[in-house]
Amino acid sequence: MKDLSIKKLYYSISEVSKITNIEQYVLRYWETEFEQLQPQKNRAGNRIYTNKDIQLILYIKELLRGRKYTIEGAKKILDEYEQAKQPIVEIKDKKVKVDKELTTTSDHNNSSLKDDLEEIKSFLKLLVTKI
Repeated sequence: MKDLSIKKLYYSISEVSKITNIEQYVLRYWETEFEQLQPQKNRAGNRIYTNKDIQLILYIKELLRGRKYTIEGAKKILDEYEQAKQPIVEIKDKKVKVDKELTTTSDHNNSSLKDDLEEIKSFLKLLVTKI
């Protein structure tokens, strides 16, 4: 992966492709599938990606390729993340709520729900530490 220590404001699709190791046609396809991924376009109509866009792409890549989510599953995770974008106090409250749900969930018929809640819990912890 390319060193991002010298950050630019905007990156071209070819640069993003090299940084993320994702083919350009896949990046274009993901734009059609994930509403959160909507890079701006310059006057010539070329996509211009921000550092935030690159972080989102890397997270989508991790969900799809690393954790083997389907596109629909990854959309659900991203939608839940979008809904969780609240002040830090409320995020901490949600974390507590997730912990309570994990302890009260019956294991025999809700193991996938428990896995999803663990995933959300981990993501919220990561989010809280970055704020």
